[in-house]
Amino acid sequence: MNAMIVAHDLQRTYTMGEFEVHALRGVSFEIRRGEFVAIVGPSGSGKSTLMNMIGCLDTPTSGSYHLDGLPIEQLDPALLAAVRNRKIGFVFQQFHLLARSTALENVALPLAYRGGIPTAERHRMAAAALERVGLGDRMGHKPQELSGGQQQRVAIARALVTDPALLLADEPTGALDTKTSAEIMGLFADLNRAGMTVVVVTHEPDVARQTRRLLEIRDGQLVRDVLTADAWPDETHAQKARSRRLPTRQQWRLPHEYA
Repeated sequence: MNAMIVAHDLQRTYTMGEFEVHALRGVSFEIRRGEFVAIVGPSGSGKSTLMNMIGCLDTPTSGSYHLDGLPIEQLDPALLAAVRNRKIGFVFQQFHLLARSTALENVALPLAYRGGIPTAERHRMAAAALERVGLGDRMGHKPQELSGGQQQRVAIARALVTDPALLLADEPTGALDTKTSAEIMGLFADLNRAGMTVVVVTHEPDVARQTRRLLEIRDGQLVRDVLTADAWPDETHAQKARSRRLPTRQQWRLPHEYA
């Protein structure tokens, strides 16, 4: 099966007192293995709800969601937790590192939750993940001894250490400066070129521009699904994207609030 994510008619309704809030209204799409996708949308659009759905942190009110062939809406909470641990690597805006633990210990933590892996093997796997993100010389450092970009690299290594099927990043550059943000997005691009499926949820156009496909959510609905090169059809970016172009989608210029 080539699809990593298959979402069909996703509906998510929250009850707040006497009122119902329709956060998602019939969202359908597929993401193939090896894609690099940005999900964008204004505040209140439903993109965070969709991220929670993709990350198995929430389940739909109706509709279906398959992740790597698994019918997520049919799983009980214990199985959902296992899927999150084994199938998804999470990267957040805030790094969520343990202040008193070294980079190596922080990265090894998800393996401890999995259980059954000896300490020496956990540390070997964590060291390999830190090497992968360019922090082989910072394994013994604690978070306060690292820059913001280095802390985010530790968080990415922690997401990678379980060898997930999907890397899901929520505003991963929101706490970083422009130069460091570009470095982190470059790392995501490198991971994607190596075969990792990467989904980034963002409101930053400079971040979305560096992905290969863009999904726009508005008022709980998927309103655009285009190649990033077609959303910003400047010649330089289009030339870069042409060599790795996905099947043709409709031409579209991104609305002014993202331009």
